[in-house]
Amino acid sequence: MSDITRVVFRVWREKGGDVFALFPGLPTDYLGRFCSCYEHTGQHSSADYGHCIRLSRPATHEEARDLAHELTGRGYKLQAIQRRTKRDRDDYAAAFRELAQKGAEA
Repeated sequence: MSDITRVVFRVWREKGGDVFALFPGLPTDYLGRFCSCYEHTGQHSSADYGHCIRLSRPATHEEARDLAHELTGRGYKLQAIQRRTKRDRDDYAAAFRELAQKGAEA
């Protein structure tokens, strides 16, 4: 991966308080509802951004450090952000259109 990936690090309020990462600019479905996420356990998955935000709290830098290191080791160049912005929604929409087009061609 060569592009910088914007990431929101969060901690589940329940489930043992595990740290997870949301990638608000990376869609994972053809309907445009879910973004990519990553957690030590389970690793990559799809997530409903708003639902995850409601069930979690922001991770501190210290809490996010190990997961950020793991993701960097997987080739990500990360830019940690606090919340999804218009830029992230625009990036998501562009990536979704590309994903949907590929799905239509398949």
